[in-house]
Formats: sequence, structure tokens, C-alpha cells
Amino acid sequence: MAYNVPLNKEAFLKLCDESGTSFPYSEDISCLAKNIEIAGKKINNRIVYQAMEGCDGTYDGAPDELTYRRYLRFAKGGAGIIWFEATAVLGEGRANPRQMYLTAKTEDEFKKIVNDIKEAGIKENGFEPIVIIQLTHSGRYSKPEGTPAPLIAYNNPIFEKDNPIDKSRIVTDDYLDTLGEALVNGAVWAKKLGFDGADIKSCHRYLLSEILSAYNREGKYGGSFENRTRLLTNAVKESKVLTGKDFIITSRLNVYDGFEYPYGFAVKEGCGITPDFTESKMLVKQLVANGIDMIDMTMGNPYFNPHVNRPYSQGGYIPPEHPMVGVQRMLDGISEIASEIKGTPVICSGISFLGAVSANVCAGYISEGKFDFAGYGRETLAYPSCANAITSGENLDPKKLCICCSKCTEIMRKPGGTPGCVIRDGEVYMPLYKKLVLGKE
Repeated sequence: MAYNVPLNKEAFLKLCDESGTSFPYSEDISCLAKNIEIAGKKINNRIVYQAMEGCDGTYDGAPDELTYRRYLRFAKGGAGIIWFEATAVLGEGRANPRQMYLTAKTEDEFKKIVNDIKEAGIKENGFEPIVIIQLTHSGRYSKPEGTPAPLIAYNNPIFEKDNPIDKSRIVTDDYLDTLGEALVNGAVWAKKLGFDGADIKSCHRYLLSEILSAYNREGKYGGSFENRTRLLTNAVKESKVLTGKDFIITSRLNVYDGFEYPYGFAVKEGCGITPDFTESKMLVKQLVANGIDMIDMTMGNPYFNPHVNRPYSQGGYIPPEHPMVGVQRMLDGISEIASEIKGTPVICSGISFLGAVSANVCAGYISEGKFDFAGYGRETLAYPSCANAITSGENLDPKKLCICCSKCTEIMRKPGGTPGCVIRDGEVYMPLYKKLVLGKE
């Protein structure tokens, strides 16, 4: 059964009743328009446009035509923070041949796009959006030449089933040492290029995220909690030391994977996939102690259990739960973990399915001190001006909303696919969908 995103409060309440869920809700959304200061930087409002990988850079790893188009639309849209998409720090860790890749050859284009984003924000809205770069290694999802070339922390039968990845693809501790240095160097480089902050990406089962669940790995990056969190914690600590007080160090962090122990982070042995946030709470407190300025929390895996990661109306399979159950797990789980680090700003995720009432629900949580920012993902592709609508106190336009149909993801999964909103931005992306997904010219 498909559940449509709510187009008004009445539809939202009906979905809550059907699913047995409940959420804080506020008619007053003015808290989303309030500014906040982080690492000495003024952030104009509480709307974050999450990192949304476009797979549309040059083969060298620089922003290309569609990349510029997307970010200039975001800049004009009014978000306080624009989270620049996954950018590889090592060539073999690129998720596709057109993924962003920060090198000496591409640095001028990165400098240009940051400057253009800021100029567009000033011209359209009167303020510079904060721009954070997401530094990554794609791990088991690496495809730098377009064919799978996984680099893994350990073999995982949930993903690999009867076709285990060759053990030669398990990265060594020395390799992870090198990766840690590359992430730190990337943060320092990003500051020089004009970014306001750097995300040491540890989510969605990319390499740093996978290491968090490396319970059975030997060596200094596996086994104990200290070992499994070593790479992320050290990268955060060293990046903060080298970039200073006026640069934001953050992490897009998986606080729950949704896989059984010993293959999933934040689950308890013998308890299936029921969340256990004990280690998540330990980790966020450890990151704060080591200098992190803000945490962008998420859950699940977009390749394997996307109903956990981004509840949808239509997708590749029928989910085992009502989408609202997934949204509540995300928002309540983030709230519970955020309560351990009061004073450190936290960004939520997974709100696109809330449709027209997403701002009201986030305002409910924020006004109660549960978290600090509303993080929009797919919604930004469909409705890039949603931040301006929200901060103006307007209702979101039902005719512009993301309908959570997963067509953007369908394009992304195809070789050469450059994802965007097929429904709301059809002039550009409907032809791509017809060609790549439907096989029609």
C-alpha cells in the first residue's frame, strides 16, 4: 500500500492515526527563522539543505553545468546552511566517475562554486549561506571507473550474501591511517577555498560509517568501542585543531544502521534490529569532547533499507512499516541522542515525507529543545525555495512538494545517471528518467 505525503494538517493527522504515531506540532514556525552562531559564524536560519549527491561533476571531479545549476537554485532558496555534496578525498574512494573530487586540478572550480553560492545568496536574500563540504570515502560503494571496486572494513553477509567480497579488498590499518590524514588535509584545504566548514562523513555505510560496526575486525580500528570510533574521532579532533575556532567541523553521522549485530551500529546483540542508542550517545559525547561544533544525525542505508533512511511513498520494495513509523524513529531517536550533548547544535533528517507540515513538526521539536535545525534532503531537489517559504512564515505549497516517489533515486542507480526531481523539475530530469530508467529516447 502506498501512503501519500500529507498536503495539509488534516491529512497529517490521519496518517498519524493510521500509523499509531505522534509528533510535536507547532502552528508557529517562527523558530525556524531565528539565527544562531556556530564557530563564530552567524547562520541566518534553522533550515539546512542536506548533502544531495548529483553525480554530475566532470570526470576530473570538478563541478559541472548541472552542479552549478543545482547549487545556485539552493543558494537563492534561502537556507541558512547548504551542505555541499559528497566529495572524495582519495580517488579510489569515489562512488562514481563523476563524483566530486578535491584535488589541485579541481580546487579552482571548488573555490568558484563556493563564491558563486555566497554571491547568489546575498543578491537574492541579503545574506551569505553557510557552505559546508562533505568529505568522504565511499568504501564498499566505490566505483571510480563506473564498475564496482569496493574497499571494505570487513565482510558483511547481509550485503554480500553468497558472493563475499575478496578479502584483499579489506582495507588495512595503514590504509585507514592514510585516509584519516586525507580527511584532515581536506578540511584544511576546504577552509582555504572559502568553505565555512567540513563534514567528516560517517553515515549510510560508507567507509567511516562501516567501521563503527566493525565489531569482529582485528587491529586498532576494530573490536572495542575505542577502536571502532578512533578514525572518526581523530579526524574530527585533528581537523578542528588545524582549522581553528572560526571553521565548523561537523559530521553527517549514522546513529543507527538497522542491521543485526555484529553488522549494525547501535543495535544490541540478540535483539534483532531494535535500536540501542547506548554507543551512539557515547560517540556523540566523545566527538563533542574532541572539538566537533555540530552534528548532522541520520540513520539507515539508502542502498539496503531506505525506508529507515528516507521513508517514501513509492520505492524499490514495499516497506515493512508505515512511513510515519520511520519518520518518528528518526526524529525521536535523534532527539534522545541530542539530549546527551545539550549546547552542541544538532540537525535532524528524514522529514521530506512529512510534506506540507514538515516545518510545523520540526518547529515543534525545536521549540521543545529537542534539536536545532531542520535538515531537508529530497525536498530541496523538488522545492529549492522551500526555505524562503518557511522563514517567511508561509505554508509550503502542495504543488511544489517532493512526493517521495523515489524517481530521483531510480535515475541515480543507473550508470551515468544524474539525479534530480522528475516531477517538479521535469524539463531537465524527465528526459533523463525516460532514457535511463524507462529505456525510451
